Amino acid sequence: MNNQEIIEALCAAYAMELETVQNYIAASVNLDGVRSEVIKKALAADVTVEIGHAQRLASRIKTVGGIVPGSLALPRGQKSMQPVEDTTDIVAVIKGVIDAEEAAITQYNKIIKLCDGVDYVTQDLAIQILSGEEDHRREFIGFLREYQKD
Repeated sequence: MNNQEIIEALCAAYAMELETVQNYIAASVNLDGVRSEVIKKALAADVTVEIGHAQRLASRIKTVGGIVPGSLALPRGQKSMQPVEDTTDIVAVIKGVIDAEEAAITQYNKIIKLCDGVDYVTQDLAIQILSGEEDHRREFIGFLREYQKD
């Protein structure tokens, strides 16, 4: 295990958090309809949390010897979070959020395993963020159940 693998995994998580911020802002603005208000508010509130995750990851990247990537170096992959043509399709947005949270959970679990026995501070950071991502996924699974009842 070398530090470069940890740095690369942290950078991937950093990119994912920033992409999530972009997509949550878009969804919180683009959704229409009375039934969308709860989702819009939840997404808008989560923007701050996701930015906080990105800031903590950036700090850790620097601390462990990496360079925090700029915007042109950040990959994007949240296809299911892209704006939908039907701005009242709340279920599509909810499913996109769940997909994004599951990808983040996978990435944080990867970091936790990479750091085991090597970098306990980074591992602890990943565990803390993972807990929040799991909570957020659970919240949106609940929203999905409710919105699919209709």
